[in-house]
Amino acid sequence: MLKIIFTALLLFPFILFAQDASNLIPKKDVVKDTSGQKDLVDIAKSLFKIKPTRTRRLEDKRVYFSFLPVSGSVPGGSGHALVTSTTAGIYLGPRRTTNISSATFAPYFNFKGRFGLPLRTSIWMPNNSWIMQGDTRLLVYPQYTWGLGTSHDYDDRTLVDYRYLRFYQSALKRITPYLYAGGGYNLDYYANVKSSDTAVNLKTFTNYPYGTDGRSFSSGLTINLLYDTRNNSINPLPGAYANVVYRFNPRFLGSNSNWQSLYLDARKYVSLNAIKTNRQNSLAFWTYYWTSLRSNTPYLNLPSIGWDPGNRSGRGIDQNRYRGTRLLYLESEYRRDITDDGLFGFVVFANINTVSGSGSMFTTWNPAVGTGLRIKFNKGSNTNICIDYGMSKGYSAIKLNLGEAF
Repeated sequence: MLKIIFTALLLFPFILFAQDASNLIPKKDVVKDTSGQKDLVDIAKSLFKIKPTRTRRLEDKRVYFSFLPVSGSVPGGSGHALVTSTTAGIYLGPRRTTNISSATFAPYFNFKGRFGLPLRTSIWMPNNSWIMQGDTRLLVYPQYTWGLGTSHDYDDRTLVDYRYLRFYQSALKRITPYLYAGGGYNLDYYANVKSSDTAVNLKTFTNYPYGTDGRSFSSGLTINLLYDTRNNSINPLPGAYANVVYRFNPRFLGSNSNWQSLYLDARKYVSLNAIKTNRQNSLAFWTYYWTSLRSNTPYLNLPSIGWDPGNRSGRGIDQNRYRGTRLLYLESEYRRDITDDGLFGFVVFANINTVSGSGSMFTTWNPAVGTGLRIKFNKGSNTNICIDYGMSKGYSAIKLNLGEAF
């Protein structure tokens, strides 16, 4: 098994994205020409007649902020909440040789004692020499669960209440212009895990004995490989991305059980423009395979739709709707500007997944479709306000985000 895992770690990026060596050179055109482009910052300046004291070149600016306050529903049955999202795009080195770093803070609070404080970071050091990735969360996060696989109907569910602390950090060093390798540390602490319905025993409902009886603690190390030809993770331009994360949680680091997992993620972005232009007209493809490698993985650490590292998969499907020991996900999206100045755009997307747990994988597929509106918030970081409507069998929802789903 270990030989298979490490072979996958070494070969996965090359198998999916093999290309000529001539393409593996540092980008020289990453400074985006935003002349003729318009965003909400421009509109605000015009409305309030704000004029800069001096003209600044785009190359001189290092930090871009985007902020979105909104009232909406929190996934998983916790009702409506006040949700805010702040995204910062930062250049830590020369723009022509350094990708834009990002930090996203999206707290929510629903005035009933349920709240979340998630902070995600992706830091590119000068000249892309290192990547530092972080994901820290403190959540009181009730959400519905349907057990394993697809045996339960949508209404056959129970609300699981728990407290959750996550601390993920990793550091990857550049090996070739676009290939990075490194490691990290992952901590998950789930407390007071129980069904909000006192008549429901969570262990019996899920038919799963691990991590369903009050507490689960996992402390593990990761081996990471990353292949990334994009230069903006907030709104990716044409390019490719592959990520491999092998996680192992030994007891000597404090884990309740010794379990392992493997996460494989691949994305491709294709421009449909015949000539180079600022207008968005592209296709985006995303697939990931997530599997538990041991039978004793805690229930809330099992692969689940909407619980990928960015919590962006499964638009049109209720988060946590499908959970199992293995999960395969595929999504495609068409992205296009509506206006010539890039202020407004739209997307059309479709996704599908299959999960193990209540029968063989690949026998049941769970699709969703949707469309969305894009409003340019900050043209410097290419950050969009994303308003997506998605639907699947028995469920539909509108979601707002800063930055593209993938």
